[in-house]
Amino acid sequence: MAGTDENAVAAADDALYVLTAVLLTPAKFPSVLGDDYPEACAALGLAPLADGYGLVLGQDGEGARWTVVIDDVSLVAVAIASWDCGMEYDLSPDERTVVAALPGWPLEVAVAAPGVPAPHDPDPDVADGPALCPPDTSTWGPAQRRLGADEIALQWAVWREQIDDAEFTPPQDGSEADDAADAGAKADEDDPKGRSGVRRVLAEARAYVDSPPPPGRVRSSFAPGDARTLRADGPGWSLVARTDDIAFVLLDDEPGEVLPVGRGPELPGLLEALDKMAVRPS
Repeated sequence: MAGTDENAVAAADDALYVLTAVLLTPAKFPSVLGDDYPEACAALGLAPLADGYGLVLGQDGEGARWTVVIDDVSLVAVAIASWDCGMEYDLSPDERTVVAALPGWPLEVAVAAPGVPAPHDPDPDVADGPALCPPDTSTWGPAQRRLGADEIALQWAVWREQIDDAEFTPPQDGSEADDAADAGAKADEDDPKGRSGVRRVLAEARAYVDSPPPPGRVRSSFAPGDARTLRADGPGWSLVARTDDIAFVLLDDEPGEVLPVGRGPELPGLLEALDKMAVRPS
């Protein structure tokens, strides 16, 4: 998604040529920035306001990168929806809605404004603090793990069709978390670490039901039919699931691995409970 080349807003004593925009709210935020909404806000030095923000990314007349933070969330939401539909939308926030003009971009932007120098960080004499830069995703870690979970959520059907339900092991005796992991984790005797990780994730996710985590740790969004797509994150892990289907787990200590979790006897109830307490888009 990207704005029109003619879009411009006042920022940092210069015009900003808008390239794109994203939401930063409890229900929808760039997960590459953190496991939850407050963590994503902290990455930008912002207070986690309940209503959230809109982030407008662009270049000034010298080509410098700027991120303009505004509190008119609905304006940015309408712009994003219009761009996603292939429509032009003149995203021109009122100066009174501008919360901050931050140097740099916190996310990768693949386009650039025409007629200005190539994107670069603002002059330190102009910028108020160090320039923002996207998290390092060149090696496996929290940022790459969360991006992987994003991709699974977006391409659920592609990932789901790779899984044969017959490959899941039957339930075993034990605690609820152990039962869910044994019933859910894909059978692989050579990967006890992965199964142990799945067991830990399910236990921590269940703990969220009794002790709500920071906003955005558990999010629920639309899915086909009557189902919901659930996204949960925690220290070192991400979980993506459909309330009527299975789940996938990604772990910081399992680089590049995607661990399927079958329905089993416990997963349906866990997903239902998480969906009830999850943050949803307004």
